[in-house]
Amino acid sequence: MYEEMSSYIWDQTETQPRPELEQLQVTRLRSCVERVSQSVPFYRDKLAQASVTTSDIRTLDDLANIPFTTKQDLRDHYPFGLFTVPTDQIARIHASSGTTGKMTVVGYTRADLDLWANLIARALAAADVTAADIVHNALGYGLFTGGLGYHDGAALIGATIVPVSGGNTKRQVQIMQDFGSTVLCCTPSYALLISEVAAEERVDMVTLPLRVGFFGAEPWSEQMRWEIEARLGIVAFDTYGLSELIGPGVAHECGYHQGLHINEDHFLPEIVDPASGERLSDGEVGELVLSSVTKEAIPLLRYRTGDRTRLLREPCACGRTTVRMARVLGRTDDMIIVRGVNVFPSQVEAVLLETGAVAPHYQLIVDRARGALDELEVRVEVPARLWGDPLQLRQLERRLGDDLRSTLGISCDVRLVAPGEIPRSEGKAVRVVDKRHASK
Repeated sequence: MYEEMSSYIWDQTETQPRPELEQLQVTRLRSCVERVSQSVPFYRDKLAQASVTTSDIRTLDDLANIPFTTKQDLRDHYPFGLFTVPTDQIARIHASSGTTGKMTVVGYTRADLDLWANLIARALAAADVTAADIVHNALGYGLFTGGLGYHDGAALIGATIVPVSGGNTKRQVQIMQDFGSTVLCCTPSYALLISEVAAEERVDMVTLPLRVGFFGAEPWSEQMRWEIEARLGIVAFDTYGLSELIGPGVAHECGYHQGLHINEDHFLPEIVDPASGERLSDGEVGELVLSSVTKEAIPLLRYRTGDRTRLLREPCACGRTTVRMARVLGRTDDMIIVRGVNVFPSQVEAVLLETGAVAPHYQLIVDRARGALDELEVRVEVPARLWGDPLQLRQLERRLGDDLRSTLGISCDVRLVAPGEIPRSEGKAVRVVDKRHASK
């Protein structure tokens, strides 16, 4: 299906020659440095300590001289300490609660909201979404940035929007069936839940008009993509963003699905070593760092996203000249260390789903309840057709255990569980349960 897609380009800035794009990036970076040094005490002090001024920014390599910004910096200046404009110029406020600490609060001027809509329109257009489409938006509306971002982007394209938000999945299936929705926006884990509820309701999603889906907000594997596409009968597009920068709209796939095009005219990407902070070469996996140089309300310089990926600079057949990022492999803070070995949920997911014998619902349980050594248990659901066959279950557990040991470099206990036993989520799935602190 991918080859049949024209991958329409919404904004010709996406195809400008690299020398022109890089000059634009330098110009916008200099302007951003000047702006934040004048209006944000935090940046004025940080830049002064690093002896960085606007005149020092001559090439993109000079970006490395600017200090990092972290999520903790946003929390330390809660709620509006990093805003560059007074609140009477703020048109909207979003926030991300995260798992610990204060919310990270971001603001948008009217121009920021227009920019956001344009970036989402770029992503939708790359999947040939037009005014003729009906967009079923199952992302959350509220402080979470996803729902309203896609809403405004779809409105800019002229599509019909169904602002259903999350929850009441049975009704969502009915709406898609009755309204003839052609585009789905949600998290990957929620897409799977929709497919399960549809099956329970005896609705064959493959026969519906639904044709493309946009999924993000949590790491997901290529195997998960295939599962979603097969269950829903769609082409799945990966999207990337985070609320601290703008929300979804930082990067998106085109019809060739060879990485996500970063909107480099607005976000300057780097890959750094998570431990040392040193820049890594293109193609090396590390932590993604982004500078949002055109955001008016709260531009961020060298923001450490915590997401693990790599940059791809080979030309893309779609014609876009922007650098691409590989699928996010996981978060640096989602990594768990088990007996000295780094383990990412995405690694486990890829092994589990590659077999084709288990359901795409799993959890990693880490504990040391039975002794001093860490123990990793991988719980994964099996289809109903296998649940009643003890022999097949034992064989599958051994096979998965061997495959995971080969991939991870450590042994783990695989526990196959009945359909529906892994908790479902209407937002981001909880993949890791770490009980080690509770065991002390």
